Amino acid sequence: MNTKRSTRPRPGRVVTAITLAVTLATTVAVSATSASAAATSTVAQALAAQDGRTATVTGYVIGQPTATSTVLTSGYTADTAIALADAATETSTGRMLYVQITAEYRSAFGLLTNPSLRGRQVTATGTLTAYFSHGGLKSPTAMSLGGGGTPTPTATTSPTPAPTGSTGPYDSTYYASAVGKSGSALRSSLHSIVKTQTKLSYDQVWEALKDTDQDPANANNVILLYSGRSQSKTSNGGGANDWNREHVWAKSHGDFGTATGPGTDVHHLRPEDVSVNSSRGNKDFDTGGSAVSEAPGSYTDADSFEPRNAVKGDVARMIMYMAIRYEGDDGWPNLEMNNSVTNGTTPYLGRQSVLLQWSRQDPPDTFEQRRNQRIYERWQGNRNPFVDHPEWATAIWG
Repeated sequence: MNTKRSTRPRPGRVVTAITLAVTLATTVAVSATSASAAATSTVAQALAAQDGRTATVTGYVIGQPTATSTVLTSGYTADTAIALADAATETSTGRMLYVQITAEYRSAFGLLTNPSLRGRQVTATGTLTAYFSHGGLKSPTAMSLGGGGTPTPTATTSPTPAPTGSTGPYDSTYYASAVGKSGSALRSSLHSIVKTQTKLSYDQVWEALKDTDQDPANANNVILLYSGRSQSKTSNGGGANDWNREHVWAKSHGDFGTATGPGTDVHHLRPEDVSVNSSRGNKDFDTGGSAVSEAPGSYTDADSFEPRNAVKGDVARMIMYMAIRYEGDDGWPNLEMNNSVTNGTTPYLGRQSVLLQWSRQDPPDTFEQRRNQRIYERWQGNRNPFVDHPEWATAIWG
């Protein structure tokens, strides 16, 4: 049984004191090219104003937040967030503002790429709202070094034109290094792109799924993956009719558990009925078997599971993402698809030929596309490339 109750490079030290001064503008006209240096206030005031307003913050970089109470000051693991604070000797994460760094700004403001930014002044304009379940500033529309006068990368109000021959809105930015490639070159490029991500704890996955899998017709509910049932967000747990966290890439296939890494990667974690989750267990994917109670259109036998038609492609693309994201170069197993349905605890999952077929017959729908966007913007800062470009599955695996 694949139990579903509800970050990898070595952790850095907890926050140490550095000089900082932070100011906040609560009423500013947001510029798409540079952050305003208008009326300002403190990080403490920003933390008290987590109500979705747009504001500009100027402050000194403390480190990289990786959890509600953890900020790395060395050994950075991603370019997706920075922490700002009010006092020169601040060590409490409770008095820090977590700032999301989206794709447009990672090359200039991500700490993994730019570790020397620690201690430097940065200005960002964005939305005051929780990040890592902590007071934050998300979806920045402008960022600059210093108090707002230094030229910086420009956030555009619409995607820039994609390179010739490509069609995706992120092709000229997020996927720029992958467009036009195929086979092993495409696979390598996509791995380099998607491995830059914010890593969640297993507890944070509960809250992420309530957002990513929200029922479009009922904001109080989530849609269960295999069952297709709309169910209250608050009914998560271990009871027979509760929903829990399904690892679509069964965590025993590589024995990665629920530690931060593949075990908490929301791109393959989905809400599911507890008993249906148990029926799937750690089986590979294939066609046939007996009907699954509480999951109309799903079937299972001794060694495989077949999801309902409406999510066959979703399942396939989640498995493909995992195979691309986890290549064995960062302390986790090298996950691969194969054509077996008796993989046991090896880091493989099948049946590849069936998954490729499912991806073709069930292209990404609005729900799947929204989910991918939500994960990118609000939770992990990376995308599932096979949702954006389903044709890349054929370009890599044939």
